[in-house]
Amino acid sequence: MNVTRLIERKRDGEVLAAEEWAGLVEAYAAGRVPDYQVAALLMAVYFRGLEDAELDAITDAMLASGDRLPHAGSRPRIDKHSTGGVGDKVSLVLAPLVAACGVAVPMMSGRGLGHTGGTLDKLEAIPGFRTGLSLAEADRILQRTGVVLIGQTEEIAPADRRMYALRDVTATVEIIPLIAASIVSKKIAESLDGLVLDVKRGTGAFLPGVEDGLTLARTMVRLGEARGCPTVALLTAMDRPLGWACGNALETEEAIATLRGEGPPDLVSVTLALGAEMLLLAQVATSREEAVATLQQALDSGAAAETFRAVIEAQGGNPSVVDDPAVLSQAPVQRVVGADRDGRVAAVEPRVLGRAIVAMGGGRTRVDQEIDLSVGFVVTAKPGDTVREGDPLATVHAADEAGLELGCAALAEAIRVTDEAPAALPLISHRVSASGVEQYADPP
Repeated sequence: MNVTRLIERKRDGEVLAAEEWAGLVEAYAAGRVPDYQVAALLMAVYFRGLEDAELDAITDAMLASGDRLPHAGSRPRIDKHSTGGVGDKVSLVLAPLVAACGVAVPMMSGRGLGHTGGTLDKLEAIPGFRTGLSLAEADRILQRTGVVLIGQTEEIAPADRRMYALRDVTATVEIIPLIAASIVSKKIAESLDGLVLDVKRGTGAFLPGVEDGLTLARTMVRLGEARGCPTVALLTAMDRPLGWACGNALETEEAIATLRGEGPPDLVSVTLALGAEMLLLAQVATSREEAVATLQQALDSGAAAETFRAVIEAQGGNPSVVDDPAVLSQAPVQRVVGADRDGRVAAVEPRVLGRAIVAMGGGRTRVDQEIDLSVGFVVTAKPGDTVREGDPLATVHAADEAGLELGCAALAEAIRVTDEAPAALPLISHRVSASGVEQYADPP
């Protein structure tokens, strides 16, 4: 294989054959192609794009580079994936909630990336919780508890793991076809019966524009459906943080509160909407109204919280965190920040807050970096709120005085109070399925 020639051809806008992509991905996963050549090819793809046949070949080659989770047991198996945001702790609530409704949920997640948080870091805020499980161990836990919460290992789509890490450091993350291939190849490796996607839009999303979000959603739906995995995507708002808490331990605490029926309304709404799609794909509900009622009953009865307790214990964590969130890391320095004037909250910029959490030590600037799981913000202000001077807007949770000052400065930049507030994005705007794109409508 002449990789230099492949780079030249893609650079010049040619379409590479499926067998060429398959051979390249296989060789890269085996270490026979150096990073610098793949980086050059990725940049060519960034500017030239991919045809559907090329994307299909890459997706299948990534999937074939590793193993699959065996599909054992009688429960339908459904997963959910989010494209990432600030305050997005939905997975921690959704996985045990849907499992409590009779669906197997093998949820594979990632760590924080850029300004966005990562589900694995939030889970590891629970003392002892292990996310680095082998496929065999993950399967045993899934059969026992109905849910397992893991990270990607060398067993699943290792070619994607290498290529994703390379994209992260070569400014080629925002390639819509490769985002789709990365997500779908990992999810198909879980041997799913269905997949639900949460595609973020707005200023805090990796792809802020609605058209880019719809393009990504349609691409992933096509890839999933073509591989025998019914797939549905919802476009949800990320022009403000989801929920109140932003930061790993703080978000885990809020997720537990939500499982106990005490969550923020926006977090509950998005969780129920995604969960309803999962129950519909699993065919354990026949309408969205029935699905939402089933999910609400699992919350109200405590079944969802008990399922979370069971999976925490199964994965080595301290299950008492479900009863006492003080078990989580607590930041030693805190300060409440109030409004500096009367008015209305015009914006709560999630990207500013996400970057501040990284700067405060709660996110990574290097892959191998240890992070402070306790730092972050609890932002109770929402766009459109009317406030008076001095009303509390948010609380900073920091490791020291320097972090506290950094957090206060970020809040001053992120939360704008003006005379008038523009309309925020709808919490859920579109639903994308094999049937096409439709405006999302709440159940009556």
